[in-house]
Amino acid sequence: MTSDEHTSARRACLRSALLIGTLAVGRVLFPSRAETGGPHRTRPPASRTAGADPPAGAGGPATAGPSEDHRLRPMAGETSRSGPGASPPHPDVAFTLATDRREIFLTFDDGPHPRYTPDILRILHRHDARATFFVIGENAVAFPDLLRDIADEGHAVANHTWTHPQLTTLPPGAVRSELGRTSSLLEEILGTAPDLARAPYGAWDDPSLSICNDLGMSPVGWAVDSQDWTTPGAGNIADTVLAEIRPGAIVLSHDGGGERSQTVQALEWYLPRLLDDGFRPIRIEP
Repeated sequence: MTSDEHTSARRACLRSALLIGTLAVGRVLFPSRAETGGPHRTRPPASRTAGADPPAGAGGPATAGPSEDHRLRPMAGETSRSGPGASPPHPDVAFTLATDRREIFLTFDDGPHPRYTPDILRILHRHDARATFFVIGENAVAFPDLLRDIADEGHAVANHTWTHPQLTTLPPGAVRSELGRTSSLLEEILGTAPDLARAPYGAWDDPSLSICNDLGMSPVGWAVDSQDWTTPGAGNIADTVLAEIRPGAIVLSHDGGGERSQTVQALEWYLPRLLDDGFRPIRIEP
C-alpha cells in the first residue's frame, strides 16, 4: 500500500469512528419513546372514597332512623331567622307570657311521635285549642309528615335540638350544630325556620343563649311542669296542671321521649275543664 493510500484509509477510519461516537451520544441525550416507554406523565391523584366523612349525630328514634342525607348535612349556622335583616329574638328565657286575658300556652316536647302526636292533635282539634310543639331533629327527620300535620293544624313548631343533649355540657360548636341542624331541617320541611327554642331539661347558659339568639330564636322555659315525664298516672298529671295553671303560664308536657299514653289521657280530661274555666290555650308567639 502506498503512502497516499495508507493516509486515505486512516482518514476513513477516523470518519467512521466519529460518526459512531456521534450516534452514541445522541442516543444518550435523546432516547427514543420505545426505549423509555413513551413521554413522561404525572400520575393522577388517588380519588377520595365516597362517604369517607363520618356521619354526624349518631343514633335516632327506635322506630325509624334519620335518613343519610340529613345525617351528612354540614353544621348549620344560618337560616331565614338569622343574619342581616332578621327580626331580633327575645334574649331572655320566657316562663310566662304577658296577657290581659285568660290565655295559656300548652307545650309538648320530644316529638313528633307516630302514636302520641296524632292523638294529641286530635284532642286539640276537637276543642279548637292551639299549642306549641318543641321537636327533636332526629324524630322530625324520621316523621316529616307529622311536622306538616302539626303546622297545618295551626300549632307552632319549635326547636328542641337534634339529639336532646344538655346544652350546658357541650362546647359552643356542638350547641350550634344541635340547634342549627334542627332549624335548617324544619325550614326545609315547613318552608319557615323556627323562631322559638327550648333547651333539653330547661338548661341554658350564656353561650347557648347567645347561639340561640344568633340563630334567630327566642328561648322558652315553662311555669307549670305537668310532671308527665315521671308517669305518675293521668289523674295526677291533670291535677297538677289544674292546680298550677294561671293566665300567661307556659305548661310543659311531652308527646315523645317515652310512653306518653298518660299524657294523652290527662289532656283529654283537663283540657275541657280549662276551657270551662275560661282559659284559652294558644300558641306561643315570640
